[in-house]
Amino acid sequence: MVNTEELIDSRELASILGLSHSNSVSLYQRRYADMPRPVVDLGNGRPRLWLRNEILDWLDHRK
Repeated sequence: MVNTEELIDSRELASILGLSHSNSVSLYQRRYADMPRPVVDLGNGRPRLWLRNEILDWLDHRK
């Protein structure tokens, strides 16, 4: 089961990645094929959620 406190939206993900706009997250995903995918994706224009730990682990491995 997923702890809901571990879920982040595109706005928070953009902040973690150092991006100025949450819209840039989609571009980032296309650029980095190994970036973790959302665990919740409700479709175009709808919320997407990622697991914070997956993103942080991915960033650590990219350094």
